[in-house]
Amino acid sequence: MFDFLKKKIQSWIGKKPEKVEKKTEKKERKAEKKEKSERTKTKSEKKTEQEVETLIEEAEKPQLPEAEEIEEAEGNFFTKLLKKITTSKLSQEDFEESFSELEITLLENNVALEAVDAIKDSLSSQLVNQQIKKTEAPARILEALKSSILSILIEPPSLLQQIKDKKDSPFTILFFGINGTGKTTSIAKIAHYLKENKISCVLAAADTFRAASIEQLQTHANNIKVPIISSNYGSDPASVAFDAISYAKSHTIKVVLIDTAGRMYTKSNLMKEMEKIIRISKPDLKIFVGESITGNDVIDQARTFTETAGIDGIILSKADIDKKAGTILSVSHITKKPIYFLGTGQEYKDLLPFTKKSILKNLGLE
Repeated sequence: MFDFLKKKIQSWIGKKPEKVEKKTEKKERKAEKKEKSERTKTKSEKKTEQEVETLIEEAEKPQLPEAEEIEEAEGNFFTKLLKKITTSKLSQEDFEESFSELEITLLENNVALEAVDAIKDSLSSQLVNQQIKKTEAPARILEALKSSILSILIEPPSLLQQIKDKKDSPFTILFFGINGTGKTTSIAKIAHYLKENKISCVLAAADTFRAASIEQLQTHANNIKVPIISSNYGSDPASVAFDAISYAKSHTIKVVLIDTAGRMYTKSNLMKEMEKIIRISKPDLKIFVGESITGNDVIDQARTFTETAGIDGIILSKADIDKKAGTILSVSHITKKPIYFLGTGQEYKDLLPFTKKSILKNLGLE
C-alpha cells in the first residue's frame, strides 16, 4: 500500500534506496578495477605504477546526477519549502505556491479534498511565519509533514481491551457495508483474530437475503472451528441476531459477530432494515466494511452509513493491493471514526491492526 505516494515522498526528502544500491555497486566496481589492475601488473608487468594509479583515480571520481534528477530536486515540494525557509521566514503566499505540488500528488493518490485541506492547514500553522534556523529547516519540514498526516488519522482503541472490559453480557459487533466489499471474509478474519487471542465467539448469519451467504459463513465457521447461528433464507435477520446473542449468553461465549446483507447506501428500505437489527441486537460496536481500492466512493459510503446507522469504526479490505491508498488517509478524518483493521490478503491471518505508526512506516516517514 501507498506505493505511489511513498515513492513520491521519498524522492522529495532524498530517501532513494536505489541510490544506496548504486553507491554499493560503485564501490564494488572500484575494488574490482583495483584488483584487476594489480593482477595485470603482477602477471605481465605491462602496467606501470602510474597507469594503475590512474585507473584507481578514475574509479573514485564521483558520478554526477543526471539532468532530470537535478531538475526534480530543485523544483519539488520539499526543496521549494526548504529554499524559502532558509532565505527568510516562510510567507503564506510562498507556502501556497510550494504546497500546490503536494496537493496535486495527494489528490492523484485518492486522498479526499477535505483531508488534503486539513493537511494543508496543519502544515501552514507549523511553518508559515515561523523563525526556523537554516540548519534545522529540513528536519522541521519533515516533522511538520509527519505531524500533519497524523493529525487526520484516528487511532482506534484496542478491540481486545474493549471486549475484556465488558463483564455482564456478550460483546456484540455488527458488520455492514455494500455487496462485494469482503464483509463476510472480514468477519471470519476477526473470528480467527479473537480465537488466536483466546477469546470465544459465535457467528450470526443474519444475511438471509443474498444467495449462498449462509453457506459461505458456515464454511468459514467450520474452518476456524467456531459456532454459527443461522436460519432459513428470507427469515428476519434481526431474529437471527437475537438468537445468536441468546446462544452466547447460555454458552458463556464472549463475543457475537453479526453478518448482515450487503446493502446499497442509496436504498432507504435496506437502511431501515438495518435500523431494526441495531434496535434488537444493541451492538457494542457497529463496524462498516469497505474496499480501500474504491477510493472516494468508499468515503461516500462510509459517510452515509455514519449518518444512517451511526458507525463506530471501519475495516478497509484489500489494502494490500491498493497502491494509492489515499482512502486510508481520508476515511477516518471525514467520518471522525477510527479504522480498526486493514485487510491485507486472502488468509485468515491477513488482518492488520491499524496504528498511526504503521501508516508513517508505510509512507517511508518512520
